[in-house]
Amino acid sequence: MRVSVSWLREYVDLPADLPTGDLEQALVDLGIEVESIVDLRESVTGQLVVGEVREIEELTGFKKPIRFCRVDVGAANGTGEPQEIVCGARNFAVGDRVVVILPGGVLPGGFAIGARKTYGHNSAGMICSAKELGLSDDHSGIIVLGSDVTAKPGDDARPVVGLDDVVLDLEITPDRGYALSLRGLARELSHAFDVPLRDAGMAAAPGGTATPPYPVEVRDTVGCDRFTARLVRGVDPTAPTPSWMAQRLVTAGIRSISLPVDITNYVMLELGQPMHAFDADRIAGPLVVRRAEAGEKLTTLDGVNRVLTADDMVICDDTGPISLAAVMGGETSEVVADTTTVLFEAAHWDPAMVGRTARRHKLFSEAAKRWERGVDPAVALVALERAVRLLTEHGGGTPSAEILDIDHVRPRTPISLPADLPTRRVGVEYPPARVVALLERVGCTVAQGADRLSEDPGAVGVASGAGVVLSVTPPTWRPDLTDPADLVEEVVRLDGYDKVPSVLPTAPPGRGLTPRQRRRRAVAGSLAERGYVEVLAHPFVSPELADQLGLPADDPRRPAVRLANPLSEEEPLLRTTLLGPLLGILKRNLGRGHRDLALYEIGAVFHPRLGAGSPPAMGVDRRPTDAEFAAADAVVPAQPVHVAAVLAGDLDPAGWWGAGRPAGWADAIESARDVLAAAGIPDERVEVRAAEYAPWHPGRCAELRVDGAVVGHAGELHPVVVASLELPRRTSAMELDLDALPSTPVTPAPAVSGFPPALIDVALVLDDSVPAEQVRRALEAGAGELLEDVRLFDVYAGAQLGAGRRSLAYKLTFRAPDRTLTVEEAVAARDAAVAVAAERLGATLRGA
Repeated sequence: MRVSVSWLREYVDLPADLPTGDLEQALVDLGIEVESIVDLRESVTGQLVVGEVREIEELTGFKKPIRFCRVDVGAANGTGEPQEIVCGARNFAVGDRVVVILPGGVLPGGFAIGARKTYGHNSAGMICSAKELGLSDDHSGIIVLGSDVTAKPGDDARPVVGLDDVVLDLEITPDRGYALSLRGLARELSHAFDVPLRDAGMAAAPGGTATPPYPVEVRDTVGCDRFTARLVRGVDPTAPTPSWMAQRLVTAGIRSISLPVDITNYVMLELGQPMHAFDADRIAGPLVVRRAEAGEKLTTLDGVNRVLTADDMVICDDTGPISLAAVMGGETSEVVADTTTVLFEAAHWDPAMVGRTARRHKLFSEAAKRWERGVDPAVALVALERAVRLLTEHGGGTPSAEILDIDHVRPRTPISLPADLPTRRVGVEYPPARVVALLERVGCTVAQGADRLSEDPGAVGVASGAGVVLSVTPPTWRPDLTDPADLVEEVVRLDGYDKVPSVLPTAPPGRGLTPRQRRRRAVAGSLAERGYVEVLAHPFVSPELADQLGLPADDPRRPAVRLANPLSEEEPLLRTTLLGPLLGILKRNLGRGHRDLALYEIGAVFHPRLGAGSPPAMGVDRRPTDAEFAAADAVVPAQPVHVAAVLAGDLDPAGWWGAGRPAGWADAIESARDVLAAAGIPDERVEVRAAEYAPWHPGRCAELRVDGAVVGHAGELHPVVVASLELPRRTSAMELDLDALPSTPVTPAPAVSGFPPALIDVALVLDDSVPAEQVRRALEAGAGELLEDVRLFDVYAGAQLGAGRRSLAYKLTFRAPDRTLTVEEAVAARDAAVAVAAERLGATLRGA
């Protein structure tokens, strides 16, 4: 919201010499974000004067219309002769007074003005628009001064256009809708500087009459709980908007349209009450306020033909909808150039309804912005009276004696506030009398006055507020005050956030990261150390993903949770595997030129509870029972946390040192084993077996088991899946269920021996269907306690071994904790290991 300080001073007595820095700090202390404070007196340098257009010569032969003007700038140019200026705008005529910046001046943004030859003519200076002067974003034409402006050619134009002022650009949070008006900001500043406030919303206004000025029926008193209206007849349709009003609207970023419309915008900025002006002669029959019928159409003032839904509120006449209530009026009833009878409407609409309507139609008007944040329902008649007075004063006409006021507004419900609650919540001592005084400054009505509380400060419970309960009724302009916490916030805000000490709480001993959090960080760290890059994918997938991944019809990953209101209709389901979105990110990066990729994600997947039914309906009037919570939880999808990784391209890059190494299925399996190790699962509890599981290649897929239970899969993706998703050949992936892993056991400290190891290699020949992992376990079981490590370092298959046979070569490391092993001890341990492998798996020593 943009507003000038001079306008604010009409409602609050700010100090005359108030520095802009102090004003900004006061607003920040009140919780109002200041985007900028611009001193317009410093934004334009040089001679900015009033000029009167004497001659206009239309130049032809150019791509756009150009005019060569002679403008009287008085004695400002030193000669008294008319200034020659080339201008492209066409919204002015001979005799109009305009704003001219002479050579040597500098406009906002550092745009220096000089004298030069252009379009075949000399041009010395510029005729300015509001945008060029930094007053607004309106660049539709230059500024034409109204007839009410008394300045003569050559006079300083800064006071005329408002460049002698300070402009505030404020960001108002959604809960502070009352601050989207001069009335609300003035109230806040009166608190900050402890100065008198002239509340324009408390001005006297006549009430409704028995006979309405125009027949109106409100059929939905929830969507519209108050509707006021009044007629003004005989308005001069040619009456211009006063320059001071137009100037303030331009400063606020609102384009001047016509006197009746400008008045509604002006009153909205002043009081925070959005209004609408109808041309009463263009309305057919009585007005009806109701919900729209699905499929009804309305052409709004922006020229867009909108299809309405049953949740929209509309104002209708006999022809149908003529206004999208609280958002934007319609073309058929708008004020036009020959309007002489104006019907002003000031109503109060449901904020939730307005917010939904504005988002549905993508129509975020200034009125809708205020309605969805909350508008004072008690100010409607005041705003109506203000608009009628402004119109009759500047546009003539006669206001009707009849005033419509359909009022179904419910009174505010008092809030019970323990007087010591602010002290207990914030940790700063707020005496009860101080709490009452601050709440009354906000506009609240407190049932127990401050004088009564302070009668006996020494009495038990009075000085501290313990046991004292206040009954607080918030003012009508503060719909955000609904519970005791809101009142506590107001007490702290007005007393000063700077008085609240910044004290960090002491962390209780024995607490920190949970085991689940430590495991997640360890897994992420292990993958990052191996060169994987973490990504965060949207958990939404398309119904076609299951087919693209080649999931069987009975696969438990096929059923998915469908969102009731998806961000995209193309992806309405929640993922049941991390691989789909992760492979989508892989494909997107490949399309942007990246060829060597290793990505991972840790996140939840969602498995619906089939047959669980619907959750019970739970209201907000009470806390749900334990049974209701349990019934609702039974419907919530299971959400285990998975980790997944995908690889494509070279794992080790090529360079001057030699060729690179492409990533393959073995790297995916190794990354899964690293994850299990980082999760604290000992290697002896992990088993890797060949498996067939979509979307992996049936011959290059491994399942990972912990204590015999399958926790995930890894390997190379199936060629059909790779082709369907348009991924590179040999793309590999792994996915593990972290929630399926057992708790991390206590790891004993390893015994470190200072004696040398004995290294012996063995090569075993056996069927190629026997997994290498089973061979390793057999060797470990036979070697006994002297075995320190066993590692597979070679796999060989050839004709000399026979069909279906292969050789697995292992390096065995033996070491004793208390002595140097003899050759005989090491060989005996090796023979025992080979004997167990031969007994369990039919292995024989190669070459034996």
